[in-house]
Amino acid sequence: MRNITKQYLTAVSEIINKIAHEEQESIDKAADVLADFVLKDKLINVFGPGGHSNLAAEEVLWRAGGLACVNPILDPGTSLFFGAKRSNYVERTPGYAKAVFDTYGVHEGDVLVIVNAYGINSVTIDSALECKKRGVTSIAITSKSFGEHVPKGTASRHPSGQNLYEVADMYINSHLPLGDSVVDVKGITPQKMGATSTYANAFAINLLMMTTAEKLVERGVRPPVWTSANLPDGDRLNKEYEEKYGYRVRHLN
Repeated sequence: MRNITKQYLTAVSEIINKIAHEEQESIDKAADVLADFVLKDKLINVFGPGGHSNLAAEEVLWRAGGLACVNPILDPGTSLFFGAKRSNYVERTPGYAKAVFDTYGVHEGDVLVIVNAYGINSVTIDSALECKKRGVTSIAITSKSFGEHVPKGTASRHPSGQNLYEVADMYINSHLPLGDSVVDVKGITPQKMGATSTYANAFAINLLMMTTAEKLVERGVRPPVWTSANLPDGDRLNKEYEEKYGYRVRHLN
């Protein structure tokens, strides 16, 4: 095994282990809230405002073994598909989150899971603040340590200098290291390689969805869970949920 392989495996494993061992209480608390919304036939809205954090919202859309009642917000403004630097500019634009909420119809009485690795940019913080204004329950998946160590006044920060974990109603700590990347590659230092945020975000949000499903089962309710469409019976088993959520989940059809 190469040294860089060992470094990366160790670092990613440590982050995932921290989430698993230190965030269970937070995940349980958030899952109880999500289960309440599902029982009311409400959708679980998920927004990953900023660059690669959008991948967390994509992770729970039409996902084999994932909840069907999830409504990802895939706004093109912060998507990398339309330009990485463009995404960077948009995620630093104060006020943009309001337009996204209006477009996707996020209203009073809804719930929103905000997934952002660093938890400091304008769209991220404005999303949490907009939730408060609209009476929307907010659950964050973000790194507390990252937010705490980025200096106030940094260009990537919301003008208020706030961190997502401070603004959201509740949060799950993704335990990302400062700088995201973790591997020292010879001849490249001081910049490290091997980003970790996507692993952490995906692990945390999948744990949250699975725990929500368990909470629903405990309450005597069968959770709506997708089957892989690539399996022989996938299309047949998914038809029930496609018909129920197809007109409600914006990016399902």
